[in-house]
Amino acid sequence: MSLPEQRPAPPPPLRVACIGGGPGGLFAAIALARAVPGSVIDVFERNSESDVFGFGVVFSDATLDNVDAVDTVLRDALATHGRHWDSIEVHLKDATVAAGGNGMSAIHRRVLLGALRQRATELGARLHFSTEADVDELDARGAYHLIVAADGTNSAVRQRFLNELGHSVEQAAVKFIWFGTTYQFRGLTFLHEQSEHGNFAVHGYPIGSGLSTFIVETDETTWRRAGLERFDMSAPPGVSDEVTQRYLERLFADQIDGQALVANNSRWANFRTRRTDRWHTRGTYGTPVVLLGDAVHTAHFSVGSGTKMAMEDAAVLAGTVAEQPADLEAALTRFQEIRSPQVGKIQDSSMPSLSWWDHFGEYYRAFEPWQFGFHFFSRSISAEKIRVRDGEFIAATEQAWYAEFGAAPLDTPLRLGSTMFGSRMLRLTECGDDRIRLGDGNTALSAVRGAAGGDSTVPLVIAPDIEASSLPADVRAELDRLCASRPDAVVVRGGTPLSRVLCSEHVRLNRHIPAIVVDAPAAVRTRRAVDEQDCAATLILSGRADAVAFEPDPQPVPRVLADVEAAR
Repeated sequence: MSLPEQRPAPPPPLRVACIGGGPGGLFAAIALARAVPGSVIDVFERNSESDVFGFGVVFSDATLDNVDAVDTVLRDALATHGRHWDSIEVHLKDATVAAGGNGMSAIHRRVLLGALRQRATELGARLHFSTEADVDELDARGAYHLIVAADGTNSAVRQRFLNELGHSVEQAAVKFIWFGTTYQFRGLTFLHEQSEHGNFAVHGYPIGSGLSTFIVETDETTWRRAGLERFDMSAPPGVSDEVTQRYLERLFADQIDGQALVANNSRWANFRTRRTDRWHTRGTYGTPVVLLGDAVHTAHFSVGSGTKMAMEDAAVLAGTVAEQPADLEAALTRFQEIRSPQVGKIQDSSMPSLSWWDHFGEYYRAFEPWQFGFHFFSRSISAEKIRVRDGEFIAATEQAWYAEFGAAPLDTPLRLGSTMFGSRMLRLTECGDDRIRLGDGNTALSAVRGAAGGDSTVPLVIAPDIEASSLPADVRAELDRLCASRPDAVVVRGGTPLSRVLCSEHVRLNRHIPAIVVDAPAAVRTRRAVDEQDCAATLILSGRADAVAFEPDPQPVPRVLADVEAAR
């Protein structure tokens, strides 16, 4: 009699510990349970089951598709309890500017957490509330094959491995605070009000449950003038800033029909953009540790919510672990290879948006509502791309320009002292010795580095090669020095797309001198020549520049602002 063939023992189930019971940690449990059947997953949440800080969570329609491919829990919750909209409105100075083609949904954070908890439990995950999980203890215990850190922007796990991960933080200049309100917005709505202390702006959107999210931003000078800096930040979690709550209820009363604001751990903060070079490591005893969501990266909430990025992280992580469950190091490396570029794109697009909110008070004072609205909507996207979403909005903006200037943006004449250009899109010629010539085919002027300006000559400045939401103080001081002699214009070249615009806007809006931006050539931006017209029209129509030229070839230009940056 022959013996039955001996089969290899089945592999042990994957054992995972998730630190953090927010949407990222919960969806990681859901996604891993679906991708690797039989997994044993524990989710540790330091807060109690009833503690929920925050209000609404926003998702784009594209995000829903990404998450829905893993599990329908989010789409089901939004369909039952959420709110959806297509148009975004900007309200200021008794006017409303709106643009469509922006499909988004929102839901109350408490409702979303409830749905995710229920689904994770259905799939076998074990949820542990009021449990402070320590990564070193979990590692030493040896009970888990993988530790997932989804413990938020103040991640203790990230701090534990900080030296290994390569982490950086950039803090925004403006202050923000989260409230809810019983007022029901139709969709994503931006309110702007100017008090005797300065400018305040609101991001508002409906989230169901009888509430809307109500996020307020202001600059620090206004914040202090209004006496809103007195809240004791050492107060325990859950205690809210009631002085600010009453102040904002009065200021925005007319825009929310006098309805109340609702506080929930509401206190002022500055947004911090976090970037991390390495998203995974190993504990002292060898357990693989991977970070996701706000623990490893953040992007300003005006562009992408941390919740949506965390859930997309979780979806990709589960996929790479399922592909290589026996080689978690390779799975985690692949996870970062996929997600890091995707997150990087969001963070790159969020910087112009974050910068816009750092300067919104200046724009409020400088622009009419139609231009303010276009400036806002074009902060990270060009006019032609907006036209695809909402052609009527772009047509109305172009009509407003035509009504004021009598020509299309690129065809509007521009007088700079004794020089009259018949077009706002100029051609650049290199003349050597830090001198360029700008012309429209009929007339021209020279721009020279270090020059104060004169007959047919204007100063040329090199923008700093930085990715920051505001210009450094010494750069602003150098621009002010150049503008003190009241040249006919200032030409801005080099740097980054954002730093060029910030230099141009400082000259235009603060010193009231025309500014010409020299943008990167088509070859560098991988755009066709026709796209240069779109780029130029967007800069001019938005009020970011008075005229635009383009580098003649992809040769690099100086990367510092005159002698100021060189002396650093």
